[in-house]
Amino acid sequence: QFFMQIPRDFDEAAVLDGASSWQIFWMIMLPLSRPALATVAVFSFLGQWNDFIHPLIYLNTSEKFPLSLGLRYFQQQPTDAMEPREHLLMAASLLMVAPAITVYLFAQRYFVRGIVMSGIKG
Repeated sequence: QFFMQIPRDFDEAAVLDGASSWQIFWMIMLPLSRPALATVAVFSFLGQWNDFIHPLIYLNTSEKFPLSLGLRYFQQQPTDAMEPREHLLMAASLLMVAPAITVYLFAQRYFVRGIVMSGIKG
């Protein structure tokens, strides 16, 4: 979908300059599509990082649980003294959210670049 929005003039100009199809893709299309590729990469990472159902289905030992499933497992475990463990749950939640925030901070410039490029009319 994103490649259909790139003006055809870039392709035609590259062909007139003698570029091959491979060069057009690597030198024109790929750099122009970096914001879209960064968005797909961030969403794929976040989808896998926050996945809950697949590990729940496939894993049968709690030692192999990812952080999302381990957090729920830890929340459901009863304690002997029935002490509140909210501070431990909040610390684990911070560990769960920290990589997502870090990835967003590094990919934010690609999001902004994609928004700026979307206003260009061909």
